[in-house]
Amino acid sequence: MKKPNYRKELIMLPLLLISIALCIGGHFILQPNYQNNHWAEYSLAALPFLMFAIVIIAIKIAIKADKEE
Repeated sequence: MKKPNYRKELIMLPLLLISIALCIGGHFILQPNYQNNHWAEYSLAALPFLMFAIVIIAIKIAIKADKEE
């Protein structure tokens, strides 16, 4: 029986931490202090696209790891 390879799962851990940081940062930018800033509006609009890109990267890593097994 083949031992499981945890290397690919550990590679996905920074992706998880980045997505957590994006969620926290998005909530931080929603504060009333930043309501009139244009950069806050643009960064909040970009958050879903960044998270979607992270999901696509994670899926590609998972497919590659599944093919190697």
